[in-house]
Amino acid sequence: MGTLANKRVVLGVTGGIAAYKSADLLRRLQTAGAEVRVVMTAAATEFVTPLTFQALSGHPVHLDLLDPAAEAAMGHIALARWADVILVAPASADFIARLAQGEGGDLLTTLCLASIGPVAVAPAMNQAMWAKPATSANVRTLGERGIRVFGPAAGYQACGDTGAGRMEEPEVLTLGVAELFATGALEGRKVVITAGPTREAIDPVRYLSNHSSGKMGYALAEAAREAGADTVLISGPVALPVPARVRCVKVTSAAEMLAASLAEVADADLFIAAAAVADYRPRTVASQKIKKSGDTLSLELEPNPDIVATVAALAERPFVVGFAAETENLLDNARSKLLLKGLDLVIANDVSDTEIGFGSDDNQVLLISAFETLRPPRMNKAPLARLLIDHIATLMRTGGTANPAPEREVLV
Repeated sequence: MGTLANKRVVLGVTGGIAAYKSADLLRRLQTAGAEVRVVMTAAATEFVTPLTFQALSGHPVHLDLLDPAAEAAMGHIALARWADVILVAPASADFIARLAQGEGGDLLTTLCLASIGPVAVAPAMNQAMWAKPATSANVRTLGERGIRVFGPAAGYQACGDTGAGRMEEPEVLTLGVAELFATGALEGRKVVITAGPTREAIDPVRYLSNHSSGKMGYALAEAAREAGADTVLISGPVALPVPARVRCVKVTSAAEMLAASLAEVADADLFIAAAAVADYRPRTVASQKIKKSGDTLSLELEPNPDIVATVAALAERPFVVGFAAETENLLDNARSKLLLKGLDLVIANDVSDTEIGFGSDDNQVLLISAFETLRPPRMNKAPLARLLIDHIATLMRTGGTANPAPEREVLV
């Protein structure tokens, strides 16, 4: 299927006879391309053993909120950040009630509270429980808070009753989770994204470069494609797989990246310069390998073209987003870049912090436009990319502020 390629799913399993279907659901999520971690409530372990899900997922099952061993491996906050989506299937009436009340007394409810990504529940309960006004009110509350409710289906139930309350079938839930990522926010748009480092040759075997892994740019390309865009990724040398249904143009030097960018932006609606382009290149490149000697070696460097500024200066230009990788004075340097280069938005991050710098899986950024400065929380680069694409799409549509959601801190 491939509809969940490279997605990270936390599968929550609560107490109920439908828990046996969750093993099949896990397999279908994996077949669709997802990496799955399982969280079980205490009641769920009475129906299916954790060993079953551990064997299927290849990872230990998370059971307790205050488990020192689990916290050492991947704490509950880290697990919430790791997840692209949390799917609770089956979701019992009790769990739905506690989630609607905002409780966090166990691991699964705490993960749902801590996640800023999508959360979905698949109710499973007796038809009479599903029909109760209290359950209906709780489900409405979840929907109003943006939690997706899949089902339930109607039919014969394990208790002998017939009616609504059956957990949706695993194949239906798998498709539903995949659809959560298809926002359509950039439907019909062409998006060009640069990613990774550039390499500037010194001689046939040596070059100048930087530590960029390309992870943020590649995550943005996947998020743009999910949002419906015709996505072109212009990539420097990286060790990452190209996202499905993304056209990739491989380049090495800054000059090659500029040429590819100018060729692609002519009919583009959005240009995101996420690449870490080398600022300088050797003025001359030796035709043969420079031999080592006892003397010092001097290189004369000349500036590389400024790709994002060049695109922003075009007479007919797309919406232009730049990145500012800084080690000091993050906000001031990023605002200067916004103004000096004539950009629509700057995404700034502190690369001196090794937990969110080059090569890391997490990132924390500032979103700086002429109208506002926002600071989303630290998160994995994949959900952050989707947040950024959604934010950019809103700016393109409104031409002004993005009316920040509660999870985005507004800086004055």
